Amino acid sequence: MLAIVTPEEMAAIDAAAPESIGELVERAGAAVARAVLELLGGAYGKRVVVLAGKGNNGADGRAAAARLRSRGVRVTVIDAARPPATLPPADLVIDAAYGTGFRGELRPPGRADPTTPVLAVDIPSGVDGLTGEASGSPWPATRTVTFAALKPGLLLADGPDLAGKVSVADIGLDVSGARAHLVEAADVAAWLPTRERDTHKWKAAAWIVAGSPGMTGAAHLATRAAQRAGAGYVRLSTPGSDLDPFAPTEAVVTALDADGWAATVLDGDARFGALAVGPGLGTRASDAAQVCELVARSTRPIVVDGDGLRALGRDAADRVAARPDGAGPVVLTPHEGEFEALAGRPPGADRFAAVRDLAASSGAIVLLKGSTTLVARPDGRAWASTTGDARLASAGTGDVLTGTVVALLAQGLPGERAAVAAAYLHGRAGALAWRRGLVAGDVVDHLPAALSELPGG
Repeated sequence: MLAIVTPEEMAAIDAAAPESIGELVERAGAAVARAVLELLGGAYGKRVVVLAGKGNNGADGRAAAARLRSRGVRVTVIDAARPPATLPPADLVIDAAYGTGFRGELRPPGRADPTTPVLAVDIPSGVDGLTGEASGSPWPATRTVTFAALKPGLLLADGPDLAGKVSVADIGLDVSGARAHLVEAADVAAWLPTRERDTHKWKAAAWIVAGSPGMTGAAHLATRAAQRAGAGYVRLSTPGSDLDPFAPTEAVVTALDADGWAATVLDGDARFGALAVGPGLGTRASDAAQVCELVARSTRPIVVDGDGLRALGRDAADRVAARPDGAGPVVLTPHEGEFEALAGRPPGADRFAAVRDLAASSGAIVLLKGSTTLVARPDGRAWASTTGDARLASAGTGDVLTGTVVALLAQGLPGERAAVAAAYLHGRAGALAWRRGLVAGDVVDHLPAALSELPGG
């Protein structure tokens, strides 16, 4: 996993380093120079313009300039405080004007050729290091070299589009205390359990309570996803419905009464590794009461999504706190509107803080959906997944995510790992599917491919 630290945390890490600022600047400059040479495909005779500010970012850019000159690159350093209207012609521009602490409206000079590639130092100038929100008109970078750890602003809002390809340069700083990390393929591969030779279907059984009479699409998607993500047995129950002729063939459909159904689930959940409740359930007050009872009384790991989240609402913390001693984790998977129903406010720009606050106040693991999906547990540890893209902005994909989470919970993954691994696999499944015309069922169908491409898969 790659560490993620806020600008404030990065400042503390810098201050605690045993090396001098000068030494760290030289290391950062060397990393930038190496990246420039990679982008240029050579050195001698190439032209590079460095827009350098007065802070550490500017110092990093100037250190890179000195190294590039020694390699035969023709370098021009321009003061970001007094730039010309248009930069001189160049083969590449280094954006070392402002770092994560920039405030104000950025108005950079023009480039002689607007297609000239830009390499950003630490973060594109004008992008907020905490929120990723862009101020003014930052240059889009072809590549960003950041130091020691990722910054939230590189992962959120405008940051990913403006940062281009991001590489993390190790300059000797200690980021072992980071409380947030970006999950990678190797992490997910290491977490997934291997199936024992004598395993059986009940070793990873999931019970999904979802849908409503005549509205079963969300329930079917969640069920299919759970099957594809490794659940050995999936029971599907729709309150008020005892027939579901279109349910996935391999699912076991079990009837639930329209009212008082939580007691039936609680009486029979002991054999199941995990439960899921909420997708397509509807908004009847009686169903909301049953969701609350199920969450408060079940001992099984449980993922709550969709209408289940609105049923919990501001009472989520009370329901989670009421769970029996030793009960499994509760995973809440809101999009922004559902987050507001739980927290009483939208996530806002600082999404890491928002997901951490809701996890702490609810006592649950929270997965906040988005172009970068965030997961937090109550103690403030957080994870991010960036595998998803705009193709997942399609009806039903959230139900697929729910099914993936419950399958991983049923296989024994801790709640936070099940959540962030599911987000990773869900995003990869979408990326492996069609570039246009993707629907939620396509994501389900590509989950096996996402699992198979993992190291050792």
